Amino acid sequence: MLHVHEITKQLPNGKQLLKGISFSVSKGEFVGILGPSGAGKTLTMKCLNGLLKPTTGSVKINLPNQNIVDLANINRKDLKFIRQHIGVIFQGFNLVKRLTALENVMIGKLGQINVFRSLFYGFTDHEAELAMETLKKVKMDGLAHRKVESMSGGEMQRVAIARAMYQDPIMILADEPIANLDPSNARSIMKLLKPLSENMPVIGVFHQPDIIMEYCTRVIAIKDGKFFTTATQNEF
Repeated sequence: MLHVHEITKQLPNGKQLLKGISFSVSKGEFVGILGPSGAGKTLTMKCLNGLLKPTTGSVKINLPNQNIVDLANINRKDLKFIRQHIGVIFQGFNLVKRLTALENVMIGKLGQINVFRSLFYGFTDHEAELAMETLKKVKMDGLAHRKVESMSGGEMQRVAIARAMYQDPIMILADEPIANLDPSNARSIMKLLKPLSENMPVIGVFHQPDIIMEYCTRVIAIKDGKFFTTATQNEF
């Protein structure tokens, strides 16, 4: 479970970008965050994965061992460990285009393996098999050995989702994962993301209200850096 409580972000000049945002997301929920440009959606997401520390407030995550950590109040070593287990899917894919789909999936676990082994021995056959199984789940196993630079936007986003899944994440964060896709590919990506919420919280930032209402179990609206409203799928 993710519990965000009264997070704020203030610049040195006193300007407040986030103004006391609070919400919770549980396993089984696929939550979409909506709002106009500059509302604070991406800033909120950065607080959720530890890239940005809020000025005040807390971002608490329940770990598999039942411990609860606060990403807003954690040392760098522990934060690095936690971030290795948060699957992040970016609008721009963040793939290494000269590598194959399979290689891109496997490097999602680079932070979890011994540095010496990663430098001199690479990944094991078993790790490659697991990566291939993950690509199969997103229907990309047939393109596993193709370099991603030759792929379409929809195909690259499927690889990015597989990479996030391969990390064995405790939570998935998707920052505008369908922003550059046509409606058909956008819906295909949403169909892949929604089932992941059965095992972990899935939170995404979106600009397409119609698609969110079709696939997300709940919507959170942010405006001017503040929590504006929320609604479940039954209330849309």
